[in-house]
Amino acid sequence: MKTTNSKKETASKPEAKKGVTKAKSDAASGLTELFEDGLKDIYWAEKALTKAIPLMTKNATSADLIEALNSHLTETEEHVTRLEQVFKLIGQKASAKKCDAMAGLIEEGKGIIEETEVGVVRDAGIIAAAQKIEHYEIATYGTLRQFAETLGLTEAAGILELTLDEEKGADKKLTEVAVNAVNLEAAEAD
Repeated sequence: MKTTNSKKETASKPEAKKGVTKAKSDAASGLTELFEDGLKDIYWAEKALTKAIPLMTKNATSADLIEALNSHLTETEEHVTRLEQVFKLIGQKASAKKCDAMAGLIEEGKGIIEETEVGVVRDAGIIAAAQKIEHYEIATYGTLRQFAETLGLTEAAGILELTLDEEKGADKKLTEVAVNAVNLEAAEAD
């Protein structure tokens, strides 16, 4: 059987495939760059959340929801500090790059607040918006932790794991608030 290199060459050049997007000139060319880009993205996201969470808190009425949001605001401020530690560990200055996903999730949350009456229905909407944010963060921190492990950045991976665990905890707490009180009260309000 005769094999040719033409298939291998085509497979190794994704630009040659129809429909493949051409990379920007400053695109990441390696896992380290992709990792650093992800750190900049989530750093922006966490800093944006330190402004968005107080808006959610001001618009919430459930004492349990307010407590959960305030607790997570404290954690979010710590997440910013931890990311700064990770940047330092990899010899980079902490810098943010706008996270379009988080910007969209925050805007969606603002929209929910504007489109609901004050009370339990708004609280249910705030929980939904906050959980979407938590799920995005869980996915991001899980990915960044794995990148760090793959790159041999054990200390950075450990720091990212701490934050990942807190994001999972915040999501669990929001679920408890929703299931044990807010959603039931919102259903009764219908």
